[in-house]
Amino acid sequence: MAFLADSLSRVKPSATIAVAQKARELKAAGMDVIGLGAGEPDFDTPDNIKDAAKAAMDRGETKYTPVSGIPELRKAIADKFKRENGLDYEPAQVIVGTGGKQVLFNAFAATLNPGDEVIIPTPYWVSYPEMVAICGGENVFVETTLENEFKLRPEDLEAAITPKTKWFMFNSPSNPSGAAYSHEELKALTDVLMRHPHVWVLTDDMYEHLVYGDFKFATPVEVEPALYDRTLTMNGVSKAYAMTGWRIGYAAGPLQLIKAMDMIQGQQTSGACSIAQWAAVEALNGPQDYVHDSRKVFEERRDLVVSMLNQATGLDCPRPDGAFYVFPSCEKLMGKKTKDGKVLENDEDFVTALLEQEGVAVVHGSAFGLGPNFRISYATDTESLTKACERIQNFCASLS
Repeated sequence: MAFLADSLSRVKPSATIAVAQKARELKAAGMDVIGLGAGEPDFDTPDNIKDAAKAAMDRGETKYTPVSGIPELRKAIADKFKRENGLDYEPAQVIVGTGGKQVLFNAFAATLNPGDEVIIPTPYWVSYPEMVAICGGENVFVETTLENEFKLRPEDLEAAITPKTKWFMFNSPSNPSGAAYSHEELKALTDVLMRHPHVWVLTDDMYEHLVYGDFKFATPVEVEPALYDRTLTMNGVSKAYAMTGWRIGYAAGPLQLIKAMDMIQGQQTSGACSIAQWAAVEALNGPQDYVHDSRKVFEERRDLVVSMLNQATGLDCPRPDGAFYVFPSCEKLMGKKTKDGKVLENDEDFVTALLEQEGVAVVHGSAFGLGPNFRISYATDTESLTKACERIQNFCASLS
């Protein structure tokens, strides 16, 4: 009898974590490696947030918290949804988790039965399909294209829906492509969903505040209020406030679903870290200067990276409206040979050779369900980004 659960055979390890690990190992061995694989801001958490955490410790806020989050944070989140998204949620409709991952996982665990389908546009964040698989659901992937800026077309969503569809997994701005949907583009998708009342929407808005130029962020329920009773809106403080290590994600949705997620979390981890929750209260309620300032820096980095990658032989890099990723295509370089004679047959070959030859760590696009592409995170300093893009240009020029 096998010791490990059968469900593990359906799950792959995280490619983004694997890339970061390989880059660390090469660095430790003395190689000059620039890591562009990590999805976290390179800035420190703002001082006002750290001060709030210290004050919470000094007040003795060091005990277990309610499973769904401290009342002050649930209220701050409800206020944020009202203020920034025009959405009305009671604090009882809000749940706080140990990062956005836990919130998503608990939503799937609370709702998926064997055979239930989850529609996931590709490219997708690596953890979505693995969470669905662990929870017994079936992934239904719907491909997007570079020509459509990696955005799902309404007709493709319509074609993917079956009587077994339980969730539509939506992420804008997107990890890994940075694609962000305008109000009009979202309306075309919500119109489809309105024709299929059995399909619920799980929207990952983690990169909400990282949008550039004149782009205006919108979330599905804001665009189509009639979806309110079948949408879970997930967000968090990690990307907007450089709080990745604090591990605070949150969501709001129908009370019945929040209660079910609370029950799962109560048997799993209970409440998130008390100090991190008080820090998150300050992040949401306090001054928002950091969000504005960091957005400006990320926008400049995006423009630099897109410009330099499009000057590289054989790469095609669209300019995304959000997040801190680009997702260039390396299709024109497939079949080319590296300096040491290795033929590049797919995007994994491309990123492996790039790391070994030039010391630049990126993640292959097929890990996100769409290749031949690769993902670059530009959440690192401008000097490193410039150097990395020069190395990518050199690498592409060296192929024959």
